[in-house]
Amino acid sequence: MDFMNKNFLLSLSCVITLSSVTATLASPDKAAAPAAEATAQPAAALLTGKVLQTMDSGGYTYVYLEKKGGEKVWVAASATPVKVGSQMSFKGGTEMLNFESKSLKRKFDKIIFADAAVTDGVAKGADTYKGKSESGGSKAAAATKDAKISVAKAAGANAYTVQEIFTNSAKLNNKKVVVKGKVVKVSTGIMGRNWIHIQDGTGNQANKNHNLVCTSKDMADVGDIVTVRGVLAKDKDFGGGYKYTAIVEESTIKK
Repeated sequence: MDFMNKNFLLSLSCVITLSSVTATLASPDKAAAPAAEATAQPAAALLTGKVLQTMDSGGYTYVYLEKKGGEKVWVAASATPVKVGSQMSFKGGTEMLNFESKSLKRKFDKIIFADAAVTDGVAKGADTYKGKSESGGSKAAAATKDAKISVAKAAGANAYTVQEIFTNSAKLNNKKVVVKGKVVKVSTGIMGRNWIHIQDGTGNQANKNHNLVCTSKDMADVGDIVTVRGVLAKDKDFGGGYKYTAIVEESTIKK
């Protein structure tokens, strides 16, 4: 009898261990949050909204969505092309609380891991970084222009419009600049920084001098009016498609 009980307990232990390993491998980044925080809840069958931010890591695309009512939520799905400003829908999924992404080195209070993503109007042929994230390179940065944008020039020393930054990039190279504009795109956690695109209504799409990329540890949301302070770099090439005729680095972002 004792022998049978020992065999039963050993078999039960193996089943529990195997189940734990399977669950861990099935989770994003192969690293689920601690068991006490990994409570999963059923998500809505279809989740639709406007893309505010996006980033790729660990074979997943993470999307910050703004739903029709204004609620914002993080959603993750298998890696897929995503364009900031587009409408996306996600099918099914599971809501995870206090999830930590090891590859992003970031913790989400709440995130929905969707079964599938459906994209609308995703840009085709856009520059990519390592085949996944959209590149913020000058070619991609000049792809769109919001004709409705009109932001007053920043006040004080070293202040320039977006167009003036490009026009005077040789003279301003490695110098501090201040520029004010509207955030039109945000790519987070790439090369250890956030890539924030701003426009102020100056410049034009044909000359590719209307959209300025700023890298920063700070964060902003699409639609924010921000003042950027940083160091201008001319003809900066990071590799992997990240090449800019002008870019503001080491930026501080003030809303």
